[in-house]
Amino acid sequence: MMKTLTSSNTGLPITGPERGDGTRWTMKERLLLGLSIREYKQQFISNPVNWLLLVLFAVGVPLLFQRYAFGLGAVTHSSNDYPWGIVLGFGLFAMVPLSGSGCLLGTTVSLFGRKDFHPIERLALLNGLLGYFFAVVYLEVDLGMPWRLPYPMVVSFGTGAVLFLVAWHVATYLSVQIAEVLPSLFEWIDKPEWKHFIKRITLGLTVAGIILSTLHQGALGALFTYAPAKVHPLWLSSEFQWIHFLCSAVFAGLAMVIVSSTLINTFMAWRCGRAFRENLDYMTLGLAKGASYAMITYLVIKLVAIAHDREWEYLLTGWGLYYLLELGIGVVLPMMMFAKGAREGWVGLIRIAAFITVIGIIWNRLNTSLICFNWQMYQEMPHWKEIWLTITLYGFYFITYRFIVYRLPIVFEWKESEKK
Repeated sequence: MMKTLTSSNTGLPITGPERGDGTRWTMKERLLLGLSIREYKQQFISNPVNWLLLVLFAVGVPLLFQRYAFGLGAVTHSSNDYPWGIVLGFGLFAMVPLSGSGCLLGTTVSLFGRKDFHPIERLALLNGLLGYFFAVVYLEVDLGMPWRLPYPMVVSFGTGAVLFLVAWHVATYLSVQIAEVLPSLFEWIDKPEWKHFIKRITLGLTVAGIILSTLHQGALGALFTYAPAKVHPLWLSSEFQWIHFLCSAVFAGLAMVIVSSTLINTFMAWRCGRAFRENLDYMTLGLAKGASYAMITYLVIKLVAIAHDREWEYLLTGWGLYYLLELGIGVVLPMMMFAKGAREGWVGLIRIAAFITVIGIIWNRLNTSLICFNWQMYQEMPHWKEIWLTITLYGFYFITYRFIVYRLPIVFEWKESEKK
């Protein structure tokens, strides 16, 4: 619908503060994408995705209230045996590595000077910002009492705890990512002079992002060393767990950029700028090369960890076959597809590999936090309410993501006013 409306109106989509006749867009018009209220309602009603979201929220929002009114036990099967369910397994442990793109592309463009990846940099930064923000949302839904969020960070210091490390790293890295995305907001509200301040500290923000992202990605893996007797040995290596999580976050973040850029280019082509569209295939090939290198590194470290912990015999068990299945489908297969696609220039193959990689990372994190937890006791099936609640929160992530991409110059260039 938006594609039809923008193609039929030569003044749309909005790509700058002024119309073609020199008059300025009002803030209301920018929020409504340059459409009248009637046109905006029409495109909202005609979009089947919006109806799907309404059905999702009609059930999920009451479940969210139920969780806070009656406790976590009202919507989950959480217990002392299984403290981390699918809410954290997906919302925290999976979304954080999939959000590693902000650090990776920010480093590539700002630190290494690869300006050829600039058209996709802001999309990667947005992926990182919203991914981390909603990881915190998932965490707060699981923990409850969000008003006590500052307590373990500024009141009761647990400097020897991994959770203290994760909390401070995520909080400070989230602040860095907000600063990195602010230039697009300043352009949209027509305050380019504010953007110049962020540009002056871009290098510092990038370096801070590298340090903080590296530390907390590894710290998330270190959390599982709290329960060394519960997680299956193939999914837990006390010496290497942190680097497993760190390495997997590298190719996960790159794959997520490929997935998001593919979806936006397919379903939001009217919003994409010329530089983004024309360079997308080239940038996708470059991201695939990086992902394939990260994957082979990850596999080597996995083998070193098994040899170091002397766990070869576990590979001959049922759990071992399941472990090899995860590695084969989630890592080896897309790694070969990335390498083949990058070498032969098969962008379509790379995009399929990226989707498989994202699914593989989610699979790995759910295996570590839920499926292979208490492997010697019993397997806990998530409550249907918990699954619905998890999808509902992701629905909020989706509408926030779409709202920003529709309006802010994330995948298109903003034309600054000539009247300055």
